[in-house]
Amino acid sequence: MKKGRKITGGKYKKFSKRKKHSIKGYIKKVKIGETKQKTMRVKGGNKKISLLSANIINLINPETKKAKKAKITNVLETPSNRFLARQNILIKGAVIETELGKAKITNRPSQEGMVQGVLVKE
Repeated sequence: MKKGRKITGGKYKKFSKRKKHSIKGYIKKVKIGETKQKTMRVKGGNKKISLLSANIINLINPETKKAKKAKITNVLETPSNRFLARQNILIKGAVIETELGKAKITNRPSQEGMVQGVLVKE
């Protein structure tokens, strides 16, 4: 039968039109570079700060429980997708190189507007 038709010849109809809340958003990839942020209006009239690029991370040292800011130099590995590490894209779980040593990103930078991580023992 022709595309979009039942075996009897009748048409298939959509049960509902596309709603704004069900449309996927634009995928934002956070790269290493000068810090850039974008403010978006989200559901309920609230505002969400989205990160476009960053070069500073809030690092927590697990031994001393103290936080420090450090510069990001490189993305070493990304467990979810190795191609993201090659493009220097910052996502949750990525192991990065900083001036204080290796660190693991613990938050979602594209959703929260900052990069946070924990120092990793070598």
